[in-house]
Amino acid sequence: MSERQEKRAQFQQEKKRGLLPMLVAGLVVLAAAGVIGWKTVGGSSGGAPYQTVVAEGGVVAIPVAQVSDGKAHFFSYRNGDSYINFFVLKSDDGVIRAAFDACDVCYHAKKGYRQEGDSMVCNNCGMKFRSEMINEVKGGCNPAPIERSVTDGRVVIAAAELEQGGKYFP
Repeated sequence: MSERQEKRAQFQQEKKRGLLPMLVAGLVVLAAAGVIGWKTVGGSSGGAPYQTVVAEGGVVAIPVAQVSDGKAHFFSYRNGDSYINFFVLKSDDGVIRAAFDACDVCYHAKKGYRQEGDSMVCNNCGMKFRSEMINEVKGGCNPAPIERSVTDGRVVIAAAELEQGGKYFP
């Protein structure tokens, strides 16, 4: 084969595609699947699953022992076709606290809060709130408080109180 024929053959061959474009396309597909999965499961609570609770006799009752470990425990109360998400935790000062997994400012983003140490952090704006301030301070980006009581070893929340939080979960 002459030099000219070799060059012609070289340019007539179909160019081989490198692995890089296929790798990039694969990563984009995986990232998109991850985002879709995260949105489907729910972005709130930093990925923490919500335990569904039901009202009996007009109240939701959660055993104190279940929420006394200093960790935020995320719950979901069904009200008709919507779910109202909230969390309960025992703060460092020993008080059982409860708040909607939303605030007055960022609730439209539907991202809720996550726990970092003894603080709850807004998953939308990143503001931190010490657990001792939950139920003490309200408004703005503070976790929206829920009235609750502790009776007979249970955290008791009126269903009507939870239903008022429906505005945060349209």
